[in-house]
Amino acid sequence: MTPEQVLKKYWGYDGFRPMQREIVDSALAGKDTLALLPTGGGKSVCFQVPALMSTGTALVVTPLIALMKDQVQNLRDRGVRALAIHAGMTRREVDTALNNAAYGDFKFLYLSPERLGTQLFQSYLPILKISYIVVDEAHCISQWGYDFRPDYLAIGELRAQVDAPVIALTATATPQVADDIMEKLCFKEKNLLKGSFQRPNLSYIVRRCDDKVGQLAGICKGVDGSGIVYVRSRKGCEETAAFLRSEGVSASFYHAGLGTSSRGERQEKWKKGEIRVMVSTNAFGMGIDKSDVRFVVHADLPDSPEAYFQEAGRAGRDGKPSYAVLLWNASDLRRLRQIAAASFPSLEYIADIYQKVHIFFQVPYETGEGRQLKFDLTAFAAQFRLSRSSAWYAIRYLERAGHWTLTEDLDIRTRVQIVADRKVLNDIELPDYRMGVILEALMRSYDGIFSWPHTVDEEYLAGKADCTVPALRQLLYGLALEHIIKYIPADHADVITLHHERIRPGNLDVQPARYKMLKEKFDERIAAMKEYVEEEDTCRQSFLLDYFGEKDAEPCGRCDICRTRRQNPAVTAASLKSWIDARRGRYALKELRDAFEHPGTASGEYLSLLREMIDSGVVPPPAE
Repeated sequence: MTPEQVLKKYWGYDGFRPMQREIVDSALAGKDTLALLPTGGGKSVCFQVPALMSTGTALVVTPLIALMKDQVQNLRDRGVRALAIHAGMTRREVDTALNNAAYGDFKFLYLSPERLGTQLFQSYLPILKISYIVVDEAHCISQWGYDFRPDYLAIGELRAQVDAPVIALTATATPQVADDIMEKLCFKEKNLLKGSFQRPNLSYIVRRCDDKVGQLAGICKGVDGSGIVYVRSRKGCEETAAFLRSEGVSASFYHAGLGTSSRGERQEKWKKGEIRVMVSTNAFGMGIDKSDVRFVVHADLPDSPEAYFQEAGRAGRDGKPSYAVLLWNASDLRRLRQIAAASFPSLEYIADIYQKVHIFFQVPYETGEGRQLKFDLTAFAAQFRLSRSSAWYAIRYLERAGHWTLTEDLDIRTRVQIVADRKVLNDIELPDYRMGVILEALMRSYDGIFSWPHTVDEEYLAGKADCTVPALRQLLYGLALEHIIKYIPADHADVITLHHERIRPGNLDVQPARYKMLKEKFDERIAAMKEYVEEEDTCRQSFLLDYFGEKDAEPCGRCDICRTRRQNPAVTAASLKSWIDARRGRYALKELRDAFEHPGTASGEYLSLLREMIDSGVVPPPAE
């Protein structure tokens, strides 16, 4: 089958989007390939088509559990055999999935990056027939990237064990980050395929305003169709959604503090159009396949162009006119400066937080490697009388330094430990015979069940006891009341996974050089966002494209700056020079006329001004 035939068979499309076919061909030729496509540019097809045309299983590494589950389900719906392994699964479930991948003719195995180094995965690696190593959100491997994750570095080590080409994909990589990705993934030769990040249908609008909620209500009422409103805090989500509802707008909120079922229900209602506007933190939108989003509004200023470009790009994926609106005022800039200061507490403070986390969980020195700790930031900060934000940023820095992995918003499985003495178990009179069946299954299935709590497979235990999962939970609760087991019910929380045994004070490597580099890059991104919102001459889209290395982009004609230029035809030396500088001095008179000759412009005004500037050497003459 040809790539077009595979595309038609599984997706029903007659042809590829721009750059998709080139990326597919590069992968089919066995070349290591880095694909840069904008949000909504169809990155998944770029690796799924070549994987379906090749022998073996594509190993897809992604940090986003929700996206992983969504893509696996989409593939299964199309008749493609796919599996996923992620945090929260039991060892039995992981073992079964890996066994199926090795012997069950599955085409895709999705894996979270922290799983790559586990003993269980490594034991299966020699018998897995891997066709491609696919790296989604590839910017996470770069120390220069805005979302660096040390677990991703294990992918480079994987290349020494697996002779398969790499397909790396991202929507947010500067030229520096792109080069670093290819180096870290050990590309045999550089091979960057980049689609244009221009979005002809998307209008970027920046508004400076004090009454943000009033502006927001006006946008929601004035633009038809569904939308996303991004705010920074969970409280802000709830308050903004309530305000919009009071204004007659169909709105709900979404953030990581909601339970899994609530988030899933709200997401589905929004996708179906039952909720028109979703007010969310940045927890919402990643991997959601909804092409008809007509507007994305940022009611708070993002702290990086990368985050803004990715989130704004969720509007108008169907190619129809859509809007990306950013609302800001002076308080946003003050808040960004405060974030910059709080994001990098002192190295001494960071080292102290490392010790306090271990104290909080009573982890002794020289122990703890591999432990997963359910982490409650509020309780942690209260116990040690710490600032929540400073403690949080210190914990995130320690993750970037490789000391642990912080997994947010994780579904934690039920854990059980038998605390009664093994010798007296047979003599205990149980109120329900099924409790005995459960105890027998626990002892047979989980080594060390008497020594520490084990994550258990509730469906397996319910099957053994011939009952439903809710009934099983009642039986486990009953066993806990009888002081026979320690029962830790399923939960939803942040989890810290320790990467090594606890280090004594004074010996922790907090990596000062990396700290300095990360702080400098963070400050640069904040400065770029400040420049973006304060810009008055350069086209919004051209500004963003230039940031990502796409130089000489034509003005979009749709953003607030381009519209103002049309409505206010007066030509100034500054605007003319800015326009020419954006093209590095390479321009034609026709381009100049299209940009500056509008109804109401004094005849030849821009030409006379251009002659003066050429004569004085301020700008070069136009090309013929």
